[in-house]
Amino acid sequence: MITLLADSGSTKTDWRVLSSGQKTYQLTTNGLNPYYQDTDAIYQTLTDQLAPHLLPQEVQAVYFYGAGCANAESNAVVERAIRRAFPNSQTVSVASDMLGAARGAAGHEPGIVCILGTGANACCYNGQTITRTIQSLGFWLGDEGSGGYLGKTLVRDYFQQRLPEPLRQAFTDRYALDRATLLDNAYKKPFPNRYFASFTPFLSEYINHPYANRLVTDAFVLFLETYVRPFPEHEAWPIHVVGSVGYYFAEQLRQAVQAVGGQMGQILKSPGDGLVQYHQGI
Repeated sequence: MITLLADSGSTKTDWRVLSSGQKTYQLTTNGLNPYYQDTDAIYQTLTDQLAPHLLPQEVQAVYFYGAGCANAESNAVVERAIRRAFPNSQTVSVASDMLGAARGAAGHEPGIVCILGTGANACCYNGQTITRTIQSLGFWLGDEGSGGYLGKTLVRDYFQQRLPEPLRQAFTDRYALDRATLLDNAYKKPFPNRYFASFTPFLSEYINHPYANRLVTDAFVLFLETYVRPFPEHEAWPIHVVGSVGYYFAEQLRQAVQAVGGQMGQILKSPGDGLVQYHQGI
């Protein structure tokens, strides 16, 4: 018998496969987000990228934590795809990536839990459930501090002549990006958040340059000011961060948390290991 645990962002989905013997292994597929994809598209990804690596008929439970899974309607889009791909599943639970991050990072202890990946969000978690949130408005109206936000800020500075040398020349040499291509990816093609997040490795490479360091640190401070400081618990509870952007820019994140008077908790690239422990009752 197999239990699947999924931590799904807009870019990729980290699957933990638990067998009846409690052995686990990890698989990765594309991101699955009902905000951008319908049931058929999600089902296609499951059958093409996940099902060939396991025995679908033996999957009995699926716990899916995903970006875009914020209400019953969105969750139903994902649940229908999972039940089609794994028809023998007796349990299919779809919840927000925020709850997955909280359970993975804080376990059964209270804390403020943040997601800093392609997108961004934060919540207060009492050790069992999410008790407070600041409503996320997505890539175009929010996601401060996320990979999408960092990339969007970098690209905007490049086109508006605010990127200093030698970074400007390095960006030109690497991407040869023109305005038409930029706007096509921003407004016509799917997943603009993924597109802009793809520029964050450039910031990582040049993070010791004052421009890159300031851009990332300022973005994290803005994130904390927007999503964390409004919580009354923000000085008393540790601030845990889950996601690749927080993980790879950990030093700038620590500086930002210190700047707003917070307590730095765990910084995890993925909540997967913690979710395994949570669902195994460890």
